[in-house]
Amino acid sequence: MKDLNINFPLDKFEKLIIDVGWESLDDWIAFCNNQKKILSIDQFWNNKVNDDWIWGLALPLLSQAYKFRRNFSDRKIIGISALPGTGKTTLGKWLEAISLKLNFKIAVISIDDFYLPSDEMKLAIKNNPWDVSRGFPGSHSVKLMYEKLLGWKTNGELNVPVFDKSLRNGLGDRSHWRSDNPDILIIEGWFLGIEPLSIDINDLPKKSLQLNSHELLYRLKIQESLKEYLDVWNLIDNIWHLKPIKFEYMNLWKSNQEKQMFLQKGNALQDEKLSNFLRMLNVSIPHKSFDDLKSYALLLIDQDRSLFEARLNS
Repeated sequence: MKDLNINFPLDKFEKLIIDVGWESLDDWIAFCNNQKKILSIDQFWNNKVNDDWIWGLALPLLSQAYKFRRNFSDRKIIGISALPGTGKTTLGKWLEAISLKLNFKIAVISIDDFYLPSDEMKLAIKNNPWDVSRGFPGSHSVKLMYEKLLGWKTNGELNVPVFDKSLRNGLGDRSHWRSDNPDILIIEGWFLGIEPLSIDINDLPKKSLQLNSHELLYRLKIQESLKEYLDVWNLIDNIWHLKPIKFEYMNLWKSNQEKQMFLQKGNALQDEKLSNFLRMLNVSIPHKSFDDLKSYALLLIDQDRSLFEARLNS
């Protein structure tokens, strides 16, 4: 990896690669280099994507899925937990396409695909302090998510809804259903793997985010809602946590993501609606919960989304 623009520590990274299933970092690099034409990223990522993102996240994650397929008879689910705007969607498209060239099939879905249908959503989000239309724990069909993931693990048949955020003037809604038969399933989400805190969340330091009384009460409701997701998290074999060094980097990433969606689809969160959504993302779940996430791998990124560290999460 001497010729690559990589700044994260290789000693910790090698332990991750060995745990994924290779004898050494050199063996893994040799495997990837032998597959260079197959692993082409040109059609998915432009030159703005750094070598460290490709070699530190995309290829290791693909490598684990490859080893899971070769070494285990049972069906494996890999989770990607990352804040909005990080780049999960692009990564997912690449993983799906490249896996086929390696003679197995990955399907990438999102917890967002399991948002409640519009009529149920109106009731679930009623009177939330941020006046947002979706996004926080409690706005998903958790029972449906569990049934669909367990069903795929049992019989290999994947049948899941697909949520389109541009529908209903940016409020979003289910657009269609997806049927597939993947070998490996990847599920991603911004609070994937987050568990309810066992301490009084009102005793946590507020730092620069001063919460009003409505927000504090609603956070307690969200903590109760998180309990419903635990059975889903238990179906996931490994979670890769893509985490910013500072939580507030997410504000810029999410804002840019919505600008791109508006250019592509003509509808997106803008102005006050975007500000409210960002507020929800920042305060609905205590930041401590993300520090406590029980992930398999931890990948720290800076404001430019360059990889600062890639390692097993001990």
